[in-house]
Amino acid sequence: MATTPASPPSPGASPRRPWRGVLVATALPLREDLSVDYDRYAEHCAWLVANGCDGVVPNGSLGEYQVLTPEERARVVETAVAAIGGERVMPGVAAYGSAEARRWTEQAAGAGCAAVMLLPPNAYRADERAVVAHYAEVAAAGLPVVAYNNPIDTKVDLVPELLARLHGEGHIHGVKEFSGDVRRAYRIAELAPELDLLIGADDVLLELAVAGAKGWVAGYPNALPTSCVELYRAAVAGDLTAALPLYRRLHPLLRWDSRVEFVQAIKLSMDVVGRHGGGCRPPRVPLLPEQEAVVRAATEKAVAAGSA
Repeated sequence: MATTPASPPSPGASPRRPWRGVLVATALPLREDLSVDYDRYAEHCAWLVANGCDGVVPNGSLGEYQVLTPEERARVVETAVAAIGGERVMPGVAAYGSAEARRWTEQAAGAGCAAVMLLPPNAYRADERAVVAHYAEVAAAGLPVVAYNNPIDTKVDLVPELLARLHGEGHIHGVKEFSGDVRRAYRIAELAPELDLLIGADDVLLELAVAGAKGWVAGYPNALPTSCVELYRAAVAGDLTAALPLYRRLHPLLRWDSRVEFVQAIKLSMDVVGRHGGGCRPPRVPLLPEQEAVVRAATEKAVAAGSA
């Protein structure tokens, strides 16, 4: 992995905010033998941008980063950058140790990425001091860091007060908020008004957009980019006349983003619309037949209603 950190912005410069807009947490196409299909992944990244998305987030949970080898994980980032440019790529850099997360951040910088997304320590239930030290270590690599608050999976909750501290100390520039508690948007805005709130779960998109979100780290645009982008743009503009009917139409799918089987569900929807979703690496297992039927029917209904 490359180890050259990115240069910090010059004093007085207005920082770029490449994490704003619709950034797709990309599903990773696998071949039948479950090896990574890099050519297909490059095409997928380009297709997402061509259909209105602002960028991609490789190596998130939807990208199955936990079951990739270090070589695969690095090549996924490099493939995305080559396909759409580093300014559109914000890799996940989560790791059990802070040193390893920093190394992945340095790899992202070396590949030309403009920002990274970072979970809190997730090998154990870290206290506030450990969380702050973790983000400080990774931020020292020089790339802007977007925190990822997922207390459901990590058991570490980046509450608004802690986010305000991390932002105030210069360690984070935004937060992907996945707690599901939309009330937090207003508390975050009060405590850290310059901290960008990103929608972290597809099924609270409208609520967080109305509350002032600046971006969406999104799952379902992997299958339905055009309609998802249309929904996001209308929601952040406050155009509820356009956004609400579309949100209701898509919500039977969007809610799968908050379920344990979200990777399998989104990949199935990709298959239904003619993209390559394909299988997942173990320990993930295929959807149950009844789950598959629900996802397939909801996807077909969304497509028939004009979503794509």
